[in-house]
Parts: sequence; structure tokens; C-alpha cells
Amino acid sequence: MRTETPAPTSTAPAGRTEGTLRGSLRRHPLTWFFTLAYGLSWVAWLPYVLSGNGLGVWDFTFPGGAAASQITGVLPGAYLGPIGSALLIIALTEGRAGLRTWRGRMTRFNVGWRWYLAVLVSVPLALTLASVALSGDGPAQPSATVLIAFLPGLAAQMITTGLAEEPGWREFAMPRMQRRNGPLAATLIVGVLWGGWHLPLFLTDWGGGPDVAWTEPVEFVATATLFSFVMTWVFNRSGESMPLVMLLHCGVNNYFSVAGEDLFPGMSHADVTHAFFLASLAGAVIALAVTRGRLGLPKRQSALAEAAAGTSPMSSPRPTP
Repeated sequence: MRTETPAPTSTAPAGRTEGTLRGSLRRHPLTWFFTLAYGLSWVAWLPYVLSGNGLGVWDFTFPGGAAASQITGVLPGAYLGPIGSALLIIALTEGRAGLRTWRGRMTRFNVGWRWYLAVLVSVPLALTLASVALSGDGPAQPSATVLIAFLPGLAAQMITTGLAEEPGWREFAMPRMQRRNGPLAATLIVGVLWGGWHLPLFLTDWGGGPDVAWTEPVEFVATATLFSFVMTWVFNRSGESMPLVMLLHCGVNNYFSVAGEDLFPGMSHADVTHAFFLASLAGAVIALAVTRGRLGLPKRQSALAEAAAGTSPMSSPRPTP
């Protein structure tokens, strides 16, 4: 009698598979995302921070002045971090199906013209009212340059700031965070991490550095967290439309870049920062009050998120980020 030796198979044991990098990415996608988003961006920003645009350790200054130098000094790291990390993790853990879901949110333009009108009007209106409250003066008549540059500036912001940041923080992180922690906790976590991701830039002329008071980055993180409540509300209520979310984010940047100084020439940099904080605080309070804390998440999804957040690890364990 001859004993047949089983042919070796190419399937790895379950334990070995789980121990691989891909297994770790599947088990902890959010931890990997936040780590990579910070690490990749901060490493890529290091030359800008050390250059003449920042700490001055490196005897080189990015050309083009404070605004243009940010395109070569800041934007590559911004693209590499949030959107790059999100796409990498989705591709490795979910494959084509995950990338199709990502693309579906990114191209969800069909949300109704009223949504776009509301965002286009409400952002400059809220920031103007906040600026009036702080300055005590009404806005000046906008110049022809502001009127001509406003929409092109908004389009430029969409493909720079909007495309670099929101496909990671809002498209990748928020749905996963909401399923695990519910909308309130998810917004707080993502908001703080989103704001904190910008911190090295306060050592550069992007944030008025390198010599800035510690209160400025703290206020920035607080503002980003408050503004995230409005972002989550729009994200959920619009059916997770990323173009609309990006428009909301970029509307703020565009207002201060193109129109703010022209409308309120007497306001200082600190006043502008306070105006954004005040508008974000008002928006967060309204969003929380109107939605009773659900931030636009449908009731069924909200109930599932609350159940997941309150589930005992002994009865039904849930994955950690």
C-alpha cells in the first residue's frame, strides 16, 4: 500500500494571512489612514517647513511669494496625505468594489440645484455676518476684481484644497467612523485630527509663521472641529455627495482668499481667524439643534451606529480603527 503525500497548496494559513500588512490594513483601516495621512504629508512638508518660507534652516525659499510658493511647497504633501492614503488603503483592502464606491461619492453631482445654491450663498453670508459682528462695520462694496475672480478662484480651490483633503477626511474616514462611533463622536474625532494635520504649516508663511502665538493653532483646530459638524450635516443630508462637501469647504477658503480683505480692509489676520471661528460655532449649534444631534444621518443608520457604539465587546465585538 502506497501513501500519497498531499500536494502543497498556495493558500496561506489563516493566521499567516492575518499577520500580513494587508490583514492589518483590513482590521485597522482608520488607524492606518490617520497614520499615513499625517506621516506622508508631514514628511513631504518638511522641506517647506525648513526653508526660508518657514524656520529658515535650509537656505532656500520657494519662489512665487507667499501664495504661489504654497502650490509647490504645500500642495504635493496635501495630495500625498489624505487622498493618497485613502486610495491606497481602499485599493489594498477592498479592491475594485471599494474604488467604485469611492468614485460614486466623488462624482455624486446630482443632488439638486437648491443644495448648490444654498452652499454658494450661505458660506459667504455667514462669514460676512461674523466679520460684521467682530469689526462693527458693514462690508465695503466689492471691487470688479473680486467679482471677476470669485468663481474662478472657487474652481481652483476645488481642484487643490478640496480634492487634496476631502476625499480622505470626509469620504474615507467619516462613513467608517459613523458606523463605529455614531455621528457626534465621529465628527469630533475626524474634526480634531483634520485640524491637527495642519499644525506643521503654522511654522511657515501658510499660517503666518514661524513665530505664531500658541493660541492660533489651538483656535484653528477648534474651528476645524466646529466646522466639521456642518460638514457632516451636509455630507449626510446630501446622500454623501463629495462635490457638495468640497464646495462647502472651498467656499470658506475662497471667501478669505479672494473677497475677505476687499470687503473688510480694516480686519487683521486675527480678526479673520475669529470670524471663521464665530461662523463655525454658529453653524455647529444650528446643525446640532436642527438635527437633534443626528447631523443628518438617517434614523435607521443612526440607530445602528448607536447600537454599535454601545455593544459590549463580549457579545458582539466590533473592529477597532
